[in-house]
Amino acid sequence: MDFNVKKLASDAGVFFTRAVQYTEEKLGQAEKTELDGHLENLIARADCTKNWTEKIFRQTEVLLQPNPIDQTGARIEEFFYEKLDRKIPSRTTNAELLGQYMQDAAKEFGPGTPYGSTLITVGEYQRRLGGAEREFLQTSAINFLTPLRNFLEGDWKTISKERKLLENRRLDLDVCKARLKKAKLAEAKAALWSEEVDKAEHELRVAQTEFDRQAEVTRLLLEGISSTHVNHLRCLHEFVEAQAAYYTQCHKHMQDLQKELSSANGDTFPNAFAVNASTSGVSADPSPLSTATLPGTSPPSRSPNPSNALESSTLKIEEVKPPATGTRKAKVLYDYDAADTSELSLLADELITVYTVPGMDPDWLIGERGNQKGKVPVTYLELLS
Repeated sequence: MDFNVKKLASDAGVFFTRAVQYTEEKLGQAEKTELDGHLENLIARADCTKNWTEKIFRQTEVLLQPNPIDQTGARIEEFFYEKLDRKIPSRTTNAELLGQYMQDAAKEFGPGTPYGSTLITVGEYQRRLGGAEREFLQTSAINFLTPLRNFLEGDWKTISKERKLLENRRLDLDVCKARLKKAKLAEAKAALWSEEVDKAEHELRVAQTEFDRQAEVTRLLLEGISSTHVNHLRCLHEFVEAQAAYYTQCHKHMQDLQKELSSANGDTFPNAFAVNASTSGVSADPSPLSTATLPGTSPPSRSPNPSNALESSTLKIEEVKPPATGTRKAKVLYDYDAADTSELSLLADELITVYTVPGMDPDWLIGERGNQKGKVPVTYLELLS
């Protein structure tokens, strides 16, 4: 117990002495041994490496695990598995969970219905996307995050420890220099202090030797930062390769999904539209719909103005009223300039409300945008559910 108290008192005394020494150095009241330029450059480079490695590491963690709550839970789980020296189990990704929900919903809605069968298809591809994501997360964690973490928690801690020891050696060296200087001043006043000078010179030589040795150890560690950069460069290439493979898989899965949906659209969407049209009054002609659901193609040729006598003579746009049911939203695929006052000009990508009236040409619908109203060609629209 006495030993611990003495050690505590000694440490407190050293801490206080060094705090005073730091203050005097800042105020220019004490000399400070400067490190050589090469060592200073190595220290600055090491600090820069540590700071940016830490930022890249943290942000990569956010990229791979964006949900802070999930991230915290995952860290705690990883910590316990590491302490128990057991393999961390693979986690279900959000895409896999979404796919499972979709497929479960399809069972409730009926897998034979258009919506149910589409949910099954989309859910399966969501699960594939989730599997690709899980593989990417695992690969990136092993090949990129782990080396960065090992540097921050291993190599950098060793470097920091040796740098702190070097700083202590420098402080000790400066204390010995100051002590020798005082001894020489006292010797100049009285010849009786020669023994004190010899003692101070011996302490200085010992302090200088320890400082030089520690500076060499620190220098060797800091020069290893170049090897760290080479290792992190290799890890960065592996991270990019894993990321590229992941996005390639995602792109392929989405292309396959679009092909499956496109092949099913010919049967599913026209029939569904026909059912809606029978109750809403919107034309059930499937050919305009199939043309209207192909975004990215060139604008279709302008449909001729309807020659139906009802439209040309008796249909007055300002008098047309939307039906109680049967209105739908439509996305405009291409710009369209009205040919006359009975038509409505359109801008690509805008949303409008459309409906039909009895006796109207099936290639045209009534479109409304705010207070504006007019006929619009079906082939310029993508009808939304």
